[in-house]
Amino acid sequence: MYNKNITNLTTPYWLLEENKLESNLKLLKYIKDKSGAKILLALKGYALYQSFDLVSQYLDGCCASGLHEAILAKEEFKKEVHTYSPAFKDEDLVQIATISNHLVFNSPSQFHKYAKKAKELNPDISLGLRVNPEFSQSPKEIYNPCGLYSRLGTTIKNFDTSILSGIDGLHFHALCEQGADELESVLYHFEEKFKEYIPQMKWINFGGGHHITKSGYDVEKLISIIKTFKDKYSVDIYLEPGEAVGWQTGVLVTSVLDIIHNGIDIAILDTSAEAHMPDTIIMPYRADVFGASEAGVKPHTYRLTGNSCLAGDIMGDYSFDTPLKVGDKVIFEDQIHYTMVKATTFNGIKLPSIAIKRKNGDIDIVKSFDYHEFKDRL
Repeated sequence: MYNKNITNLTTPYWLLEENKLESNLKLLKYIKDKSGAKILLALKGYALYQSFDLVSQYLDGCCASGLHEAILAKEEFKKEVHTYSPAFKDEDLVQIATISNHLVFNSPSQFHKYAKKAKELNPDISLGLRVNPEFSQSPKEIYNPCGLYSRLGTTIKNFDTSILSGIDGLHFHALCEQGADELESVLYHFEEKFKEYIPQMKWINFGGGHHITKSGYDVEKLISIIKTFKDKYSVDIYLEPGEAVGWQTGVLVTSVLDIIHNGIDIAILDTSAEAHMPDTIIMPYRADVFGASEAGVKPHTYRLTGNSCLAGDIMGDYSFDTPLKVGDKVIFEDQIHYTMVKATTFNGIKLPSIAIKRKNGDIDIVKSFDYHEFKDRL
């Protein structure tokens, strides 16, 4: 799967494979073509702008969570920009409204505060409200936008009908790495609560969390759900996946710096779970390692650890066919979405470089980092 070229690059580095990215994009385009929906790239999950020339050929634009993502979408993606934030700031709103096609408010109070100004700045902007259907089957509460006391979206109890004349659409987001069945359930609750207002809308945004490109996802059911809803209410439908775009498109390549023994063999790598793979700690989840299995399955088991001073900087216990040696490569699978946008310089650890494996097999380093990324952010 991974050729000799990988060993010639200085670790750590992320490696995106264009062929795998395009495979995901083709599936998303198929859904667009069959359902009539528009699909946006959620920058919070995937923001590798060096690949936007490819991504923009298939998707309709980007959804941004604030000023900086909106600017990136405008400058680098150059298609539709949809911006939502739990709360906008006065000093950001002017530029956001100027460059956005859709502006989604989290609450009626934010709408009342900023809608008039946004329309003055950009008469063509389409305004919307994020609503909370108060139902989610999210597998982790930390990622549940509809959990108890959630700040994300307006519940039907707090809906302000006085804003109806000023909004074109409703947005909900209630999924996390989930399928079409879960979307169907959320949609039922969304309709049950907001059906009085949906016919007055021009568009409905189904949010993100759709695990479309994961093996086994029921693509045809998703298409059917979208078409049925569109026909029922005569509205445009938007989806905004991030993880589904970057899903299984690349790896994080690391090297073994040292091996010590303290009740178990421990490999110290030139990366960090805390700094470079934070979702493995926050989610938490266990990243797959190329060629490795669970502890004890293969003859040689190691605890893979990061090179920071955090005691819990641990990727997990993995077993290998042959003993690890200093200098060996350890390749973490599926590390392009979320890990890249969340990575930090904690403990002064150098950020991984970013490489892209082109369709012709060439590997280009598109971004390298040094001391200044650590210093300049402090």
